[in-house]
Amino acid sequence: MLGMLFSDKECKELDYVLRKELDEMLFDLSDQRLDLEVRNAIASRYRTVFRMYARFAPPKELSKYARNSKLSQFKQ
Repeated sequence: MLGMLFSDKECKELDYVLRKELDEMLFDLSDQRLDLEVRNAIASRYRTVFRMYARFAPPKELSKYARNSKLSQFKQ
């Protein structure tokens, strides 16, 4: 287990960066022109970034980025 100490300003910056990254990945996941393999890679990264964001985001903010796992599975 690793731990880090952040100032309030650093926490806000990290919050902003993670939210923007989640927004971009959601936008990319909605693009049907991307190959299945690419969307699966984005979905895997999304889960990792979402778990990072979930460690300090309030539940109301977190619910904006929660994805249904059944809907996030892609079919060819």
